[in-house]
Amino acid sequence: MAAQVTATASARRGASFLQIAIALQTLTIFLQAVSAGLLLTSSYGETLHSVGARVMYGASMLYLLAAVLAWKPGGGSPRPVWHASGFLVLASVQVVLGIAHVPSVHLPLGVLMFGLSVLALARRTETR
Repeated sequence: MAAQVTATASARRGASFLQIAIALQTLTIFLQAVSAGLLLTSSYGETLHSVGARVMYGASMLYLLAAVLAWKPGGGSPRPVWHASGFLVLASVQVVLGIAHVPSVHLPLGVLMFGLSVLALARRTETR
């Protein structure tokens, strides 16, 4: 009985960490859109966008870590791990496109990532 209670508490903590990680990722992607606007209008925009890209990539890695930690102990569905892996792939493509200065794909992909991240956050919040 005590082991079951501990496993349930651990699964809840993992789910909370996952929700926080998705929220952080969503916020960093939104801030990237803001810094992209600053990139066009100010001298420090490029620095902000570059630093933001690293933070957003780190948030995507954190999302994957949180998804694995929420899945493994509780033995739940691996679906969040697949979603987080997909986000990490999209973030990798986004970084490559940004470095290569391909805004015709970089910008729409950023919008898609933000929409998908908001959707993932809404689904996660809904299931709690």
